[in-house]
Amino acid sequence: MVPHLVTALTGPINELEQRVLDSTPAIERWFRLEWMEHTPPFYSAVDIRNAGFKLAPVDTNLFPGGWNNLTKEMLPLAVQAAQAAIEKICPEARNLLVIPENHSKNTFYLANIAQLVRIFHMAGLNVRVGSIDPAIKSPKKIELPNGETVCLEPVVRSKRRLGLKNFDPCTILLNNELSAGTPGILEDLHEQYLLPPLHAGWSVRRKSNHLHSYEELSKRFGKLLGIDPWLINPIYARAEGIDFAEGRGIDVLTSHVDAVLTKVRRKYKEYGINEKPFVIVKGQTGSDGPGVMTVHDAKEVEGLVGKPRAAAGSKAAAARELRGPGEVIVQEGVLTNERVHNGVAEPVVYMMDRYVVGGFYRVHAERAPDENLKSPGASFVPLAFSESAHLPQPGAKPGASAPNRFYMYGVVGRLAMVAASYEMEATDPDAEIYE
Repeated sequence: MVPHLVTALTGPINELEQRVLDSTPAIERWFRLEWMEHTPPFYSAVDIRNAGFKLAPVDTNLFPGGWNNLTKEMLPLAVQAAQAAIEKICPEARNLLVIPENHSKNTFYLANIAQLVRIFHMAGLNVRVGSIDPAIKSPKKIELPNGETVCLEPVVRSKRRLGLKNFDPCTILLNNELSAGTPGILEDLHEQYLLPPLHAGWSVRRKSNHLHSYEELSKRFGKLLGIDPWLINPIYARAEGIDFAEGRGIDVLTSHVDAVLTKVRRKYKEYGINEKPFVIVKGQTGSDGPGVMTVHDAKEVEGLVGKPRAAAGSKAAAARELRGPGEVIVQEGVLTNERVHNGVAEPVVYMMDRYVVGGFYRVHAERAPDENLKSPGASFVPLAFSESAHLPQPGAKPGASAPNRFYMYGVVGRLAMVAASYEMEATDPDAEIYE
């Protein structure tokens, strides 16, 4: 079963897909050359929106937590990619320690940890799960709904190393976004590989750095394909000094919303698109969950100020979720015209090292095509990538062949992954500077 686009597949996305398929050798060479110069993130997941006239990544996660949504058919690819990634970093690796989030009661999240353990075990490593949650003082076995168990063990820190009792890993895999800050127990580990690095965590990372890297890359990639980079890149702006609770900086935010909407209207007019433009207002840090607002008009911004008892799910409730005063991102909203079982859907592409290893659709029956789907009630449909995202079908009409569309998703996902590698290099606190 292949999810379908509501828009008849004609127009710009059709041309874009045709251009991508015709340029496959040039695209793959371009990626190869990029990876000769830059190190891919250890693993990543990219949320993509397909509007029917535009295809763009809207969120790039460097600590993906939905590995349990990948099907059995995708596991061989993930295992192969894991072997390649580990071989590059630490060929003699024997022991791997996985550090999860401190959600020890969330069995859905722990099923993701169980899947990661399985992938790396099949890649030939001894894998154990070490919790940095102070509440975990002795090994704790948690039974998952599917019958599997995950054993969380308290980590043990020596002067320069981190491990478990009687388990000394050479590599530590973080599956923890560090949104609450970097715990001291993970700092100054000079003898072990920590993947991803600490500056990939949300205590350091800023979305504007990623969007800037992606924008630069989309211009170069657009030139390679001979397309308008806007077809794969959402316009964005950064608004500073915003405090919804106190009502500060609202005029700054309003002018940014207005400016981005004006640019998008111009593009819609240029391409003859009869949709209502909108923007997404979100925080600089964290995955695009609560605290993401859809705004169609700059006037709506004033209604977000200081409403303490807003109904859940309302824009004012989302404004409260934006953490404290500071910066927000105003990003061009990309409609999603994908549907699965009549629910609005968006593809999520999972990658490890430089390889697309699979993906799934995030589906939400109660959300509109211009809303954020990362919210309670979302379901995950692990289909669509049943045929590899690496295998386009030359000669098949755009839109007619599922692997063609999935190849295109893989290209856009990998483009966001290259942007993440640029972003990590630019923000690396230990980078060597050559004058």
